[in-house]
Amino acid sequence: MPRTLRIAMAQFDFPVGAVAGNLERIQQMIAQARDEYGADVVMFPELAISGYPPEDLLMRPRFLADCESALRQIAATTTGIVAVVGWPESAGSVVYNSASVLRDGRLERTYRKRELPNYNVFDERRYFDVDPDGGSCVFTVKSVQVGLLVCEDLWFAEPIHDTAMQGAEVVVVPNASPFERDKHAQRDALISQRVADTMLDGSQLGVGLAYLNVVGGQDALVFDGSSVVADGDGSVHPAAAAFSDQWLVVDFDADTRRFSPVVWMDDGDESRDALAWRAIVRGLRDYCGKNGFSKVWLGLSGGIDSSIVLALAVDALGADNVTAVRLPSRYTAELSNDLAQEQCDALGVKLLTIPIEAPFKGFLEALGPSFEGLAADTTEENLQSRSRGVILMALSNKLGGLLLTTGNKSEYAVGYATIYGDMCGGYAPIKDLYKTEVFELAQWRNTVGGAPVIPPAVISRPPSAELRENQKDQDSLPPYDVLDAILYRYIDQEQSRDEIVAAGFNAETVDRMLKLVRTNEWKRHQSAPGPKISKRAFGRERRYPISNRYGS
Repeated sequence: MPRTLRIAMAQFDFPVGAVAGNLERIQQMIAQARDEYGADVVMFPELAISGYPPEDLLMRPRFLADCESALRQIAATTTGIVAVVGWPESAGSVVYNSASVLRDGRLERTYRKRELPNYNVFDERRYFDVDPDGGSCVFTVKSVQVGLLVCEDLWFAEPIHDTAMQGAEVVVVPNASPFERDKHAQRDALISQRVADTMLDGSQLGVGLAYLNVVGGQDALVFDGSSVVADGDGSVHPAAAAFSDQWLVVDFDADTRRFSPVVWMDDGDESRDALAWRAIVRGLRDYCGKNGFSKVWLGLSGGIDSSIVLALAVDALGADNVTAVRLPSRYTAELSNDLAQEQCDALGVKLLTIPIEAPFKGFLEALGPSFEGLAADTTEENLQSRSRGVILMALSNKLGGLLLTTGNKSEYAVGYATIYGDMCGGYAPIKDLYKTEVFELAQWRNTVGGAPVIPPAVISRPPSAELRENQKDQDSLPPYDVLDAILYRYIDQEQSRDEIVAAGFNAETVDRMLKLVRTNEWKRHQSAPGPKISKRAFGRERRYPISNRYGS
């Protein structure tokens, strides 16, 4: 008689700190997995009770006690199904990143994560310990041996090998792995290799593997879900749809070590641009929702950056919840005003127009005696940007709603943005996109969903801050394809100045751009959070000292 196991995987968002809400939802979902899907096992993402990453909430004893209480309440109501639930386990003076097996109204056993990531966005060694007496976790469901690992454990060969040695036939792995571009292929290759690591004694079959990832935006992090299962021969099934809350239900045949999908929605478009767009949309939507904002504002200049942010905001929140503000100055081209109007008309977004000439002149008059005899420079340019920032923040304060800032990674890198001006705002949707990537993403978005959402003339016109007569970005910066290539090597790949020059870039240009990156660290420390989509994002991931004399 075939030994089959039905596994329900809860690819959903479990918000950080929402312990009571996560408790209630997990209880309901356990019952749903049992009654609606007929599951034998239901698994939830890493630290589902607390949300991930809980950060310094883990230093609050009351928070840890609430998480344990929630787990025990969930266990008490778990009958007719086996549930795997992640939680932060306090054990005296230490805390473990744990996942517990719940069955028949009780906590049957608990597995403590063995490998704690402490790189890029992860700080798990700040909060968690490794149990020196811990080990593998294997439990039986319907005569099938089920192993349990947690996230980072899978990136090392030993934990899954040990689990297979304890008799596991299928291994369930709850995760909280943030999205970044080009990560899926690496992950799938790793999963296939880990299955191969469990092919014991020359067997052609290893364990089946069910990899469940959480979904949702959490400040600067965006979790994509994209959960997968892999058969015992190492074949990885198509990933579940990214950034989508959904039940994933599979049947596992323990004898053939193969999965069969029961409920599984694949991803329709896994291209780099499609995933990046959806990551930003999900990050923006969840940041607003989790912080009590239903509406957003943004300054719309008729340039590429604000235009793409407007399109992202509409996709995230709907046109009725987005208000764009035109803030023309004496240097604003009529084309800029026209393009802003054209995009708002196309998207159905309300557009306000508030000229900045009056406040700008007021600042000039107030500062006139102090500036007497001095030539105009970037100070006067920044006063225009700061006039806009004051107006936008006032609208947000008075009328409610979150102000979005529209700066990109190239601008934040070299400081081509005005602190307390165009950097004003509570969330920066394109903060982790270089300018060349902004153009690419805009062109991609115009190819999907019917009519273009970003006017083609916005994409084709030369970028300009329009803070002085006939200004172009390239007056101050090298062409963006050159700039971004230098920045990518320096920031994302951590190459040295000499390595970048050796790659064929002009030494004077490299020196000037790297100096700008170093001297503008202070601006980035004060910038709004934005969704991480690259391997090396500003903020949580790239943390350099402001006071820093290292120049190579």
